[in-house]
Amino acid sequence: MTKMTVRRKDEHPAFRFSSENMEKVNAHIAKYPEGRQASAVLPLLDLGQRQNGGWVSQGLIEEIARLLSMPAIRVHEVAAFYTMFNLKLVGKHHIQLCGTTPCWLRGAEDLKKACMKRLNIDEGSVSADGKFSLVEVECLGACVNAPVVQINDDFFEDLTPESFVQIIDALANGKEIKGGSQIGRQCSAPLSCNTADATDNESAVKATKMPRKRKVKDAE
Repeated sequence: MTKMTVRRKDEHPAFRFSSENMEKVNAHIAKYPEGRQASAVLPLLDLGQRQNGGWVSQGLIEEIARLLSMPAIRVHEVAAFYTMFNLKLVGKHHIQLCGTTPCWLRGAEDLKKACMKRLNIDEGSVSADGKFSLVEVECLGACVNAPVVQINDDFFEDLTPESFVQIIDALANGKEIKGGSQIGRQCSAPLSCNTADATDNESAVKATKMPRKRKVKDAE
């Protein structure tokens, strides 16, 4: 026989938006007409998650439900649908590693192994010091620069196990790091192109591909 576990309401710490964030909450709600306040659920979840250390607690869900006059289960459904919301504790630096085909072919699995070894954690867990957490996600939309990792709001591209560990070490020591390509790639340009080459190529294209003039038929 399966034993059901019932959690009391007092096991969920209450959540309240800070005074600064409450001004933002009111501004989001004011965007919608009376009776349509529930449309503000997404920005409120994002705002609350950022204040709450990177995750959506039951207390946060209940507070948003109260502010928007909607059932808490509806707020939970939205939070559970979007992967941008975390329904359990995450580290200060939440690592989302892309495991979709382009990144996998370019070494995402090696990045994952290097990360788990460096932090001594498994996928889906938080490091002992609470600074890092790791999850594998679907496409992060930077396939040309694979493999790619997202850490909080920043993207790191063209990674190797070595450069990835260096990023983790820098974050662990409180250092600022630059996002984007880690090999100096210009946007998503081919590796053979540097900035000067791109400028020369652009000039050549302009010289050879002049805009065509439309023929205007004489009205008379």
